Amino acid sequence: MPAPMIADTFSPRSLAPAGAVRVRWLGTAGFAIEHAGAVVLIDPYLTRASLLHCVVGQLVPDVDAIARHAPRADAVIAGHTHFDHALDIPDIALRTGATVFGSRSAAALCRASGVPAARVRDVERAPGGEPVVAEVGPFQLRFFPSAHSRLLLGRVPFPGDISDCDQVPLRAERYRCGAVFAVEIRVAGRRIVHLGSAELVEAGLDCREPDLLLLCVAGWTASRNFPERVARALSPRAVLFSHWDNFFLPLDRPAVALPAMQGERLAERLGRASRDVRLGVLPLLGEVWL
Repeated sequence: MPAPMIADTFSPRSLAPAGAVRVRWLGTAGFAIEHAGAVVLIDPYLTRASLLHCVVGQLVPDVDAIARHAPRADAVIAGHTHFDHALDIPDIALRTGATVFGSRSAAALCRASGVPAARVRDVERAPGGEPVVAEVGPFQLRFFPSAHSRLLLGRVPFPGDISDCDQVPLRAERYRCGAVFAVEIRVAGRRIVHLGSAELVEAGLDCREPDLLLLCVAGWTASRNFPERVARALSPRAVLFSHWDNFFLPLDRPAVALPAMQGERLAERLGRASRDVRLGVLPLLGEVWL
């Protein structure tokens, strides 16, 4: 993957200007975005269960990791409901009082975990409808239909909805994908777009030229012309790659790239397709300021 990116557009904490927006990578596709004391979490997966446990056991949130790395949240967004995106969301919502935004699958998961219905918002929209918009403190959130990469022998892993989730915990394969969303976040004059799977639906994706694109890259080679389509549909000014790390390793170890990620090839193609775009990654739990 490209070297960590800290430059004039992205300032470390000591150089962050007044009113800046903090963006912290939580590993996998997860991010914490903070401004003026308000926090939005996207796909926060902090438990990072081992591969063996994912194969043979039921998944239970790591409450210590959640308390340490996600102590506050006003909103939690589920881009889709695979376990490496959604496992920790109900526990975070219960601990922080945050409102959860996601699909009907996310709502079912939260309901089974005891999250009050008043703090869960289904953002699936009718075909052809306008994007769902929500206000959370200084943040405006817009949700666009998206898609999941067909990275498993040409298929989406664990397709379908979480609709029969009467109780938790669940096994990894019970975390069905559900509806997939791209999310635009507007705050303090900045625009951030989160794409939580290496695929997109260009039709109706009305969020061009964001200041920062948080781009999932796991399985990107399974999506036809993915770098070029991202560049054409979004034309981002800067990109942070995510979901390139081995999420079966704990957060207290340095990030290790998943096999066959081809990060340099992705960066080269995206850079060639997007004039003057700035590309990079962060270390686990690293941050930048916009």
